[in-house]
Amino acid sequence: MIMDVFSRMIVGSEVYLVESADYASVLIADASKRHGIAQWQLILHSDNGGPMKGATMLATLQRLGVVPSFSRPKVSDDNPFSESLFKTLKYRPSYPDGAFKDLAEARAWVERFVHWYNFEHRHSEINYVTPQSKHDGKDVDILNARDHVYSEAKAKNPARWSSKTRNWKPVTEVYLNPTKQMREAIRGASVPAA
Repeated sequence: MIMDVFSRMIVGSEVYLVESADYASVLIADASKRHGIAQWQLILHSDNGGPMKGATMLATLQRLGVVPSFSRPKVSDDNPFSESLFKTLKYRPSYPDGAFKDLAEARAWVERFVHWYNFEHRHSEINYVTPQSKHDGKDVDILNARDHVYSEAKAKNPARWSSKTRNWKPVTEVYLNPTKQMREAIRGASVPAA
C-alpha cells in the first residue's frame, strides 16, 4: 500500500504472493501515473526491506523522479503512518480469522478495505474527515460547517459547554518523525476540547 501522508489516503495498493522490488516498482509507477505525479514532486518513505531497496525499485524511483527516504535502521516505529494503517486493516471486523483461500479473495478484501478507508472512514488525525475528502481539499468546507454547527449549539445552550468547542481547524502540517517538543505543540494546537 502507498499512503499520502498529508491526506492519509491510500493512493496505491496491490496484493501479490511474494514481496519483491519488481512488484513494488510496478505499484509505485502505476500510482504515480494514476495521480499525475510530476518528477521530483514526491518523496517515498518506506522501511528498509529488500523490496524497497532493490535495484529494480530504486531504478523505477529514479526514472519517475521520486526521492527515496528510508526508516532509520532498527527503529521499529519510524513510520507511524503505515503502522497505524496496517493496525486499522488488521483489526477491521471483516478481517478474516484464517488465511484467504486464494489470491483473488485477498485482492477483493483489500479492494473493499481501501474503498472503506478512503471514502467512509473518518480519520481522527485529520479531524474526522475521510482521507478522500482531505485529498480532494473538501475538508476545509466540511470542517467549517462543523465549526459553525458547534458554535451555534454553544450559543443556544452555553451551560452545556464547560470550555471551548471542538477544534475543527483543518490539519495543515504533517511531520514524519516529529521531536517530542513538536508532538506536544501539535497536540496542544489540535487536540479537541471535551
